[in-house]
Amino acid sequence: MAACLNFVGALFSTQVAITVASGLLDTARFQVADIHQPAALAAKLQHPADPVSQYLATRLSPATQGLLGQYPAGGAVSQELQEALVADLNRAITQTDLYSAERFAGVALKEKTEAKAKNSSTLKPEELANTNRALLEKGYPQELGSNQQTFQVVILAAILGAIVWNLITWKFGIPSSSSHALIGGLCGAAIIHGGLPSVLWGGIVHKVLIPLVGSPAMGFIIGFLLMGGIFKTLANVHPGRVSASFRNLQIVSAAAMAFTHGLNDAQKSMGIITMALVSARMIPEPVVPLWVVLSCATVMALGTSVGGWRIIKTMGHKIIRLEPVHGFAAETSSAIVLFVTSHFGMPVSTTHVISGSIFGVGTSKRLSAVRWGVAQSMVMAWVLTLPAAGLVAALSYELLMLMGLGR
Repeated sequence: MAACLNFVGALFSTQVAITVASGLLDTARFQVADIHQPAALAAKLQHPADPVSQYLATRLSPATQGLLGQYPAGGAVSQELQEALVADLNRAITQTDLYSAERFAGVALKEKTEAKAKNSSTLKPEELANTNRALLEKGYPQELGSNQQTFQVVILAAILGAIVWNLITWKFGIPSSSSHALIGGLCGAAIIHGGLPSVLWGGIVHKVLIPLVGSPAMGFIIGFLLMGGIFKTLANVHPGRVSASFRNLQIVSAAAMAFTHGLNDAQKSMGIITMALVSARMIPEPVVPLWVVLSCATVMALGTSVGGWRIIKTMGHKIIRLEPVHGFAAETSSAIVLFVTSHFGMPVSTTHVISGSIFGVGTSKRLSAVRWGVAQSMVMAWVLTLPAAGLVAALSYELLMLMGLGR
């Protein structure tokens, strides 16, 4: 039943997937490797003849202009000049005035790209950057391109970073967050690939770090209040009767938990695949294809049906001894938090949320009901997840590049 509800939840919304696909990494930024013919590009900007080059030449920084002035026509382009050109190109793709009908009159643009470019002032920053990059790639079809294979290595390294960290925490039965391991892996691989600007830090702070702290805290508060309310309401009811009633009610709360688990967790995989498709120019914008939704929902359901029994044991017995009433309160609290965060496109950790809820439920009983030593180990794993997965992903990226996968 839980697996089926996971599947249904995964189909319900793609808000979180879109956040992962477009709100965390700057996939539009040019890298030095994206300049396929640096000498030809330098020559065009040194002596601009076409309208696009004339526009870009006026937008070059003084430092780039100085380097171009020293560049011998037809000679090798220095690394310094290439990096300066990349910096100017990345500034250019953020400008709303890059496109004009006259400037791109002789360029064969895709209809959808041109339609977006005509309304550039209405685009979100990431849409504007992707649209302008597409314009420049069409304007300089030989000189510029997308080093698609290299960015696929970034994504592969991110996944490897998350997998390695997940295996470590699984081995020791620590309820770590696969979601944040994946995001940590993305950040680590992206930084080693393109530097700190490759990460959209605003998105990371607002969509990841704040929910990272806030979601388990909300789970704790709601769990504490809900459990306290249940205790107060049913104080005079026989414990056996309470347990029997909540054993049935827990079916409903577990169903809600399973649904919202799929609603949030399956979205991360959808987002990663969509990011890969966008960066490879296989789809024009971060809209999750139906086949991605169905495949991720299916795999999510299969994973749930297999189960991670070591972690289940930790959650069900080692934090506090859960009775049906506690399980109902914790699952209901978690389902509420997961539904709200999914609605706002926040890729939170189901593990963090349910753990916070269990802590809250246990604390409402008494502080000593929670095994705080286990809780401390879990929190340490949470704190380490982002940097540890990021470090493994960065090392994986370097290894994969040494193996020649990005070339």
